[in-house]
Formats: sequence, C-alpha cells, structure tokens
Amino acid sequence: MSTVDALTDRAMVILQDRPVVALHPWLATAIAEGADSGRVLQLVTPLDTRLSLPLRTVAAAGDGVQWVIRDGSGYYEGLTGRPLRWSGGMFAPVPEARDYAPGFTSRPGAPIGSQLTLVYRMRHGTDGVLGGPVERLLQLLTGKTPAGWGPAEPLEHPWQSDRFTEYVRGRSSAKLIVGGDGPRAAQAMCEFSASTGGGIAEVSTVTVGYAPEDPPPLQHLPSLVGGLAADQPVASLFVQLTPGRADLTTEPRWTGAPAPVALAVSGSVNGPAGIPGQQVGPPRAPLTLFPLGDGRSPDGWQRHRHLMQHLQS
Repeated sequence: MSTVDALTDRAMVILQDRPVVALHPWLATAIAEGADSGRVLQLVTPLDTRLSLPLRTVAAAGDGVQWVIRDGSGYYEGLTGRPLRWSGGMFAPVPEARDYAPGFTSRPGAPIGSQLTLVYRMRHGTDGVLGGPVERLLQLLTGKTPAGWGPAEPLEHPWQSDRFTEYVRGRSSAKLIVGGDGPRAAQAMCEFSASTGGGIAEVSTVTVGYAPEDPPPLQHLPSLVGGLAADQPVASLFVQLTPGRADLTTEPRWTGAPAPVALAVSGSVNGPAGIPGQQVGPPRAPLTLFPLGDGRSPDGWQRHRHLMQHLQS
C-alpha cells in the first residue's frame, strides 16, 4: 500500500500542499490501490491548489478519486462546490447544506479564457500505427507534432508514434497522456481497448487552452475535422468549449459550464429540421458535421439532445 496520510475502511486520504497537483506515478499507483481495496482516494488540498488536466479528468470521471478542498470555513468538493465534512471514515456531503461552499464561488486566481475540447472515436485494425490520429489533430491545432507521451506526469517518453503503438498493442487496454507542443497548452487523454475481431477501439480527448484575448478558431472547424478524417476513418467527433484557464489547470472554483460547438458522425447523414449537416472529409470516408452552437450558450445542449434523438432513431 502506498504511503497515505489516513487510511480507513472507506477511504485513502492524501494531503497535498503545492500549487499544482499532477497525475504523478505514485499518485496513479495509489489510485489503483484504492480501487483494488474498494476505497475512495480523497485528495485534500488548500484553496490555492490547482489540478493538472489529466488528474482533473480522472477525478471528474468518478474513477475512485475525489478532490477535497480545505479552506477557512471547512471542506468542500473541488469540482462541484458541495460542502463536505469528515463522517464515518471519509469526507462526505453535508446533508443540510443548501448552497455552494464560499470558496467555490470566490474569484478565480487568473484570467478565465476557454478550453477547446475535441473527443473522437475510431476503430483500428490488427496492425498499423495507433498514434497517427492524435498526432494529426494536435498538429492541426498547434502547428507542431506532440512533445511526449506516457501513462503519468511528467510525461516519460518523447513523442515517437511507433513506440506509442508498441506500448498500446502490448496491452488489452491502455490510458495514455499525450502532451502538445507550441505556444498554447495542449494535451490529449487517449483510451484504447481491445475490440472484437482483434482490432482496437480508441476514444481520445484533445484539449487546447486559449487566453481571453485569443479566441479559438471555430471558423476553421470543418477543415480541421476533414483533416483528421483524411488519414483514417473517424466514427464520431464531438466539440465543446469550456471556460477555464489557458494553461489547462483547474482551480477549485466555479468558472462556467461547458457548451457544445459541433458533432460529426461518419457517413452522409441527414439531420433534423433546423440542424443542417455539412459534408467534410474525403469522399471514401465522409463525415457529416452538425453545428450546435458557439460554445457559450446553453441552448446548444438542446440542439445536441435533439440531434442525438434523431440519429438514434
């Protein structure tokens, strides 16, 4: 068992007092040990601590990790603002709480820009390079090939798509971080799993940070999506904007809700009334791109729901 600050039947509690907590190898090991023992790993930090994007992704997915903030008025959950208190061997929600914790609604410590997120799904065959799509997308977004990759932070390996492929194909499943290069912060979280017929399914999330004075290039989205699909067929691609820091770290404060920008699906597909589709990508593997909003209005979620109901029917 990794060194922890408190261990109960229900939780592993780790205290961290540093500006940024990342998904370090020892922390990834502790998360796995907690899952194996049926415990939640509760990471306790002060109000001025931020999480790296990979660690925030793990915590937001509910994969056995909870971010607990310690401030002057007590404790709260860093991603939701829900007040917490120590109860029954772990930090648990305060039943009588009816509002966010005060720290969650305090002013952010840095200007809030936007984070452009693209989630793509595709299926790979039994051979061939696996790092091509994420390399291509990061290159389209940043102008440079990725800087490195690895299962934890800091990234252990310089970018080499053949080594990346060798690592993934040697396992039944893999979760890897790919770091971008260039003037803007960019990272990808790539998940691979074995699929029927010996192939590999990929679900990858690429995120790029933009400062308030540097808006994301949404007008180039059709050519960007088409460029990704030019090398290998894409099953789907979802795009959204989230208010956040340009460095892709997360403060334990409310900065705004994400909103959808577009959804692309494979093939030539007709959308519902009011949501026209646009053909992008090569003729041999076309995608239909449906605009959903500007990434700032919550109305985009209504269009997203309407489109999904139409596609599923």
